[in-house]
Amino acid sequence: MFKIIIIHHINIQITDRQRTREWYEEVLGAQFLDRGPALNKWQLQLRIGSSEVRTNDVDQAVEVPRVFAVEVEDWNGVLWNGALLYLEVLGVSYSRSTGGSYSNIGGTDPYEGRREDTGEHFTYIRDPGNNLIELVYHPLGLEDLHGTELGLTQDTDNVCWTQIPGFVEDSYKAESAQKW
Repeated sequence: MFKIIIIHHINIQITDRQRTREWYEEVLGAQFLDRGPALNKWQLQLRIGSSEVRTNDVDQAVEVPRVFAVEVEDWNGVLWNGALLYLEVLGVSYSRSTGGSYSNIGGTDPYEGRREDTGEHFTYIRDPGNNLIELVYHPLGLEDLHGTELGLTQDTDNVCWTQIPGFVEDSYKAESAQKW
């Protein structure tokens, strides 16, 4: 069997591309991925950490459970000034539950949960398209099967998937030439 090494991207349905882009950039720190004019018209692509969110424009989103989780860098510290405080400042509602009933799992706080086995913090938010996003933070970090601590690639300004050199620039030139 092959081994999965990372979630590359998820697809979500959206009805308002600009509002979705602005929300993901402001709330989750997403970066717009310029794929050239033809691909940009077809799909909004955003990078969050080392993974991507890709969108499908629809007139009316089909109500199906759409959930994905993102690991935040720091739950209570300097970078987010605390993830929950950051959400409050932005006016983004959050909850320990995905909308169903609360269980004893994760504690009794209605806004933030903690997993008993890892100490992981979690809460859920919704984007403008009603997609459910779980924010998680693992304070103990990652380790391999031998207990050796591992780090994640945190260089989100410089790490991205390789593109064909000059593709985006050439596609804008080609589109511009077609207009003349």
